Amino acid sequence: MRFYEYEAKRLLKKQLIGVPVHQLVRTVEETREAASQIGFPVVLKAQVLSGGRMKAGGVKFAACVDEVVEAAPNILKLKIKGKTPVGILVEPKCVVQQEYYLGVTYDAAAKLPIVIFSDLGGIDIEEASERNPERVAKSHISALLPFYDFQAKQLVNSVGITGRDLNSLTQIFSRLVRTFLDYDLTLAEINPLAKLSDGSFVALDAHVEMEDVAITRHSQTLSELGISRRYEATDLTQFEKRAAEMFSGKGWVAGTMVDFGGPMALLTTGGGTSLVIFDSVRKQGGNPANFCDTGGNFGVDKVYQMTKLLLEKPGVEKIAVITCVFSVARVDLIVRGVIKALLEKAYSPAEKIAVFRVPGAWEEEGFRILRKYNVNFLDRSYTIDDAVREAIRRME
Repeated sequence: MRFYEYEAKRLLKKQLIGVPVHQLVRTVEETREAASQIGFPVVLKAQVLSGGRMKAGGVKFAACVDEVVEAAPNILKLKIKGKTPVGILVEPKCVVQQEYYLGVTYDAAAKLPIVIFSDLGGIDIEEASERNPERVAKSHISALLPFYDFQAKQLVNSVGITGRDLNSLTQIFSRLVRTFLDYDLTLAEINPLAKLSDGSFVALDAHVEMEDVAITRHSQTLSELGISRRYEATDLTQFEKRAAEMFSGKGWVAGTMVDFGGPMALLTTGGGTSLVIFDSVRKQGGNPANFCDTGGNFGVDKVYQMTKLLLEKPGVEKIAVITCVFSVARVDLIVRGVIKALLEKAYSPAEKIAVFRVPGAWEEEGFRILRKYNVNFLDRSYTIDDAVREAIRRME
């Protein structure tokens, strides 16, 4: 989940990282009042979940009330990469002495978090790295072990910062990294962090993204900060939104459903197994309707809900139920959930199920039910590739 700027700053403030005085407003009149209270000159920033605000006209400076009244309506109705702002963040226009970049994200290749610091804030970090690599410091850190101040200090000092600024930046950087680790973030970025004329430091802009599966874990903190779960951040389809809502329900283990356009719906489980099955379908010429990772063991009701969701997806012709040997799964419960959804939708299980291959406990009871409805099933003597091949054949 991606945070709006004002939400990111609420989280940073909670972590004792300085942010400018600001107000979130949603009307022209509220913008005028907020600017008058904060004091001119001010900056008006569109709150939208996309980049490129400045180039699109979503960031304006105003030196008086008239300029606020002129700029605010244009910002509120602006479309930035197809998104309309949810409001305007009003802040004082700061007198800046120096700008810095502080960031933490994941390095997919190294499979570790990476921390980045630069004294070239306010510009794209990739651009800074290309033009002045000696002024951009990077280091991988552990996702399991604590992050210590000396690690931040070494990084900040490596670009030539010393003295009081070194100590101040070390504290801010350490807090940002711990925020990233403590809240299961995928991105925590301050760009720029500004040193003001009085020597203080404030985050002029911030970007924060949280793992979707961590939202429930941190629901209390998000609620305290006035941040609610939403789906616009990742442009989910209606199918993916419904799946996300389902997986976030009470009693569910976090799962994943990704929308694809094919006719073969996949009901699979286990992160690695689900990827293997999906890749096998594509490799063998199949056209999946979705990627599915149920996120853990499941019973009749959960299987029923997932199956019903898949059956209601436009374009789905058949459903393939495939997993690896999963000893804690009760095959009979999975069968009952799938059959219940099919019958409720008035589908013939024999026609709608392309293949059923779920090795596990209570196999014979599950197979007995499948035989009753003439469903095409494979036992554990058949591989996942065999099951996929059979499912594709049945789709023809």
